[in-house]
Amino acid sequence: MIGGKWKPVILFHLTFGKKRNNELMKLIPSITQKMLTQHLRELEDEGVISRIVYNEVPPKVEYELTEYGWTLKEILYMMCRWGDTHIEQKYDGKATVLQNPELEAAQ
Repeated sequence: MIGGKWKPVILFHLTFGKKRNNELMKLIPSITQKMLTQHLRELEDEGVISRIVYNEVPPKVEYELTEYGWTLKEILYMMCRWGDTHIEQKYDGKATVLQNPELEAAQ
């Protein structure tokens, strides 16, 4: 349900609050629009995130974690911390982790 390269990353970013599609694209620059849309739909179908559509012009859509989705928060944060440790161990300080103010606040 949350496997693959991008779903945990999408969910991690949503732990910091509601996000619009373009915000997620900026936070995950390597993902394609097609892949982001596909994963958001799958996560919504699984009940992990909800899609909020605002009745305005131009249309505004936001995504947020559902109550069920929030149960993944600690797992996602642990995966992130493990990833930082893994990068440090594997690359002996020669690799750079992309920084983001939201990520720094979580650590």
